[in-house]
Amino acid sequence: MQVHPRILLAGEWVDGAGPESLDLNPARPSEVVARVRTAGDQEIDAAVAAARRAWPAWAAMPIQERAAILARAAAYLDASAETFGEELTREEGKTRAEGIGEVRRAAEILRFFASEGYTPNGEVYPSPRAGEQIQVVRRPVGVVGVITPWNFPIAIPAWKIAPALVYGNAVVWKPASLVPVLAYRLAEALVNAGLPAGVLSLLYAKGSAAQALVEHAGVDAVTFTGSTPVGRQLAARCGELLKPLQAELGGKNAAVVLAGADLELAADQVVLGAMRSTGQKCTATSRLIVEEAVADPFLELLRARVDRLQVGDPLEPGVDMGPAASADARQSILDQIAAAVRQGAVPVTGGEPYRDGLLGEGYFVPPTVLALPDVTPALWREEVFGPVLAVVRAESAQHALHLANDTEFGLSGAIFTNDLDAVMAAIDHFEVGVLHVNSETAGADPHVPFGGIKQSGLGPKEQGRAAREFFTHSKTVYLRPAR
Repeated sequence: MQVHPRILLAGEWVDGAGPESLDLNPARPSEVVARVRTAGDQEIDAAVAAARRAWPAWAAMPIQERAAILARAAAYLDASAETFGEELTREEGKTRAEGIGEVRRAAEILRFFASEGYTPNGEVYPSPRAGEQIQVVRRPVGVVGVITPWNFPIAIPAWKIAPALVYGNAVVWKPASLVPVLAYRLAEALVNAGLPAGVLSLLYAKGSAAQALVEHAGVDAVTFTGSTPVGRQLAARCGELLKPLQAELGGKNAAVVLAGADLELAADQVVLGAMRSTGQKCTATSRLIVEEAVADPFLELLRARVDRLQVGDPLEPGVDMGPAASADARQSILDQIAAAVRQGAVPVTGGEPYRDGLLGEGYFVPPTVLALPDVTPALWREEVFGPVLAVVRAESAQHALHLANDTEFGLSGAIFTNDLDAVMAAIDHFEVGVLHVNSETAGADPHVPFGGIKQSGLGPKEQGRAAREFFTHSKTVYLRPAR
């Protein structure tokens, strides 16, 4: 069942010149999912050169023709969703249902951006001078370096690559080394749909390749999803180079549960936000703030739901949560749990590592809820990227909102309440780029902007028509006949 992904370079599928990399099943680490030959520095240069050669003709192609390629690629992914979804589960660890759902979401994203072929491409403004018209038109930026993470191995690449392509850019893509198979499948879908040679290159490469893409003179802009520390480094270098950067970074997302909320609904949604995808997403619920008046009954509802979660092989039916994506990820999560307990956190449920059987052999982490004594433990501020929920109690709705904003991050947040005043206060003052009212913090639809504020994001937002702001530049045209 091993897959042999190859790099895509100038329209050809080839093995990289670098060392071999193994892609392991995180539920069964003895199982090799794929073997990949990585790319070296010369192949990065070759990919950028191919993109620069291909870009002018691609940009000159009518947008409707570019859109048709995305639509055909979407149909290919939809037809293969079950197969590709199971491959996603084997290499990344999501449950089978989540893996299939992510492939279908990638197809949905491609279809949305295919629809951009039939929307306005600029604006017309009145001129103060007789006989003149002022137009603002959009033009592609050129060659875009795309750097994507492992936690959504096909959806996040799709929401970067689809707008880049439909707006007329060429792409050089470096996916995370943990997930080569789904990267291969997305590139395969686009190639099979008729994407011209060189417009997209796919390079499996070591982490330093991200810096190489940023610094390459042939790359006009960079879009990145990953950690905030890496994002800061890329931002500093892009600033020196005056190179546009779009960065979607970390999150420490809070769910706020106020007195008078529907506690059953809130408990369901908080568990989904914190534990689905093993908590390995930037929008996962990582902090829970409960108003004191309902804290005890709510935590009991939460504990009961978490204890019912089935943890196991994510390909098996009935499993709610699979493993962490790697041995390093598992150890980091367990270390942060242990550190929080040393700093005074009390487990509501979970917290002890699995030691036996499949759960002990694979990279599994127990779903964990920790009640913090205050906001001093590191767990309150540091991104865990795992199924761990830190809980504090608030004296009032105002105090709860203050605690929610007590973070350097500002990606996503949720508030559970039936109080319209509290909702309006959250809309005005909850410091996030995405706010959910009575639903989980996770989730992003392809037709609306996505991204954070503070240390969670830099540059124009992703998805929806907001993506156009990064993948194109505006040109103001003063149009007047010669006579």
